[in-house]
Amino acid sequence: MKLLSTRASMAILLCMLSTAQGWGQQSSIAPQAPPAPRILQPFLPRIVPPVRMENSTRLADFLRDGTIYLTAQDAIALTLANDVDLEVARYNPLIAQWQVVRSLAGGALPGVPSSASQAGSVASGQGVAGSQAAAGVSNGNSQGSNRSANATISQVGPVVQTLDPSFQGAATFSHTSAPQPNATQSQTRNLIAGTRAYTGTVSDGFLSGGNASVSYNDHYLFENVPTDVLNPSVAPVLSLNVQHNLLNGFGIAVNKRNIMVARIGVETAQLNFRNQLGSLTAQALTSYYTLAADYLSLKAAEDALDVARTFEKNVKRQIELGSAAGFDLISAQTQTATAEQTAADAKASLETQQLQLKRLLSKSAAADPVLAKAPIVPTDQITIPEKDDLPSISDLVQEAIAHRPDLALDLANERSAAASSLGTRNGLLPTLQVSGGTSQAGLAGAPRSAIANASNVGGIGTALGQVFGRDFASRNGGAVFFTQVGNRQAQADYAIDQLQMRQTQLGTRKDFAQVQVDLMNSVIAMRQARAQYDAAVHNRILQEQLFAGEQKKYEAGSETPFGVTQEQRDLISARSQELAAMVAYNSARINLEQVRGTILETYHVSVDDALAGRQGSK
Repeated sequence: MKLLSTRASMAILLCMLSTAQGWGQQSSIAPQAPPAPRILQPFLPRIVPPVRMENSTRLADFLRDGTIYLTAQDAIALTLANDVDLEVARYNPLIAQWQVVRSLAGGALPGVPSSASQAGSVASGQGVAGSQAAAGVSNGNSQGSNRSANATISQVGPVVQTLDPSFQGAATFSHTSAPQPNATQSQTRNLIAGTRAYTGTVSDGFLSGGNASVSYNDHYLFENVPTDVLNPSVAPVLSLNVQHNLLNGFGIAVNKRNIMVARIGVETAQLNFRNQLGSLTAQALTSYYTLAADYLSLKAAEDALDVARTFEKNVKRQIELGSAAGFDLISAQTQTATAEQTAADAKASLETQQLQLKRLLSKSAAADPVLAKAPIVPTDQITIPEKDDLPSISDLVQEAIAHRPDLALDLANERSAAASSLGTRNGLLPTLQVSGGTSQAGLAGAPRSAIANASNVGGIGTALGQVFGRDFASRNGGAVFFTQVGNRQAQADYAIDQLQMRQTQLGTRKDFAQVQVDLMNSVIAMRQARAQYDAAVHNRILQEQLFAGEQKKYEAGSETPFGVTQEQRDLISARSQELAAMVAYNSARINLEQVRGTILETYHVSVDDALAGRQGSK
């Protein structure tokens, strides 16, 4: 079930990040299994694709007659597809998912025993050395001792068991020659022995806090002594050992905490991505509509310049006719120069804003051959609704709590901290570990003496019959208790963990309390922008009427050029204020959508598509 759940979760994320259909073909960034038989894949490295630095192929489709025409939705899609920071963020959910896979394997992996340490080893009672070891006699020879041990990696707090089944096997062959100071048993001064040792162990851990292992050992011995009643001989041993924690390290919850934290990590990675996605969407919209407003500003400036030039021509004609004085031309020319400067400033502002939007739309910005010389023309204009139908603040707060990823991220961090604290809380307990095991041994060989037991005469089949018949069964059991007086380290770990968790909880409460303040400020800003826009529209209409009236007076000869020039300046200023108010209102509306947490839904941005890099592909 553990393996199945891991594969299922990996499959879901890999499908999410795989190549898109319909929008276009982009290579996946997810690690792929190597092209090898499945049995070998766990021991081969995953194939991690190179980084994607190419731009979305859809960008060229918007180019017509040397100009790029974009809707707001197109600008969002291309920005999300080509933003480098967002491409970097796409790796975080993948990394988090592999952290889950790592946590499912458990902790504290066992060390690998050296097969060289088993060279020359024999079972107890087997041959001369085994008989001496069984009798408690040692001649200083290292033969028969097994010095290997499965070292484990220690960690602070309860050690999670290794949850992936493991297999260890070793085979050793040796030829030894050992001097015999006492020839009573061996009847030779030089004991020569040939040994073969085969070992295999299968072990697995439990989430409850224990582990079990099944081991098989087989020793073959042939030696040059006449006193061996069985020579050559085989001595297999089959054993089962179980150990379990009862205090420190006991319980599924405490041993599953790393898995819980890793799974929450996947959730937080996706929430961070969603949060970054919302910010980037707002940035793209603001840049797009600012460019749209710059086009309107440039048009207004050019219209004002045309009016100024026309007025200057009229003044010159009236001077020629004698109906205007020479100094009136100075006012007209001044107005024309001012209008030319305003138009130049508007054009420079538009070019600057185009460059800023190009940086969002392309990884290579102005170096992109498509974007280098092509101007961008927004096809969507800023629209101001007749009225704002906003929900109540309480409804907006509930909406923000349900949709804002940063608030969900705060709650996820709290759950992660609570899961981690299970380890430091359990670490306060002393260690009490119980263990038990059973083993079955066998011994058989070729008889060299009449005193050999008939039941031991034979080969490996006879010895295995003794093992599975439990002719020589042994059992063992025990308990280990350990505690530190004062337990200051565990107490400190738990206290620090709890204090940090309280800090996290306090930060979450602060963020949730700030939601209402942020929403109220956004609503106030939007209402203020609405009032400023309405006032600017009304002022512009009045200035147009005043300017038209002054022109009629001038044409009738009852007004000087200076009066017309002054009204024209006021009209240009009124139009600029209207455009500025329009941009301010649109920015306030986008900001409110972001504070509400609904900007992605409002502009139809799919998190799954953006995560897979499909947004903006053809």
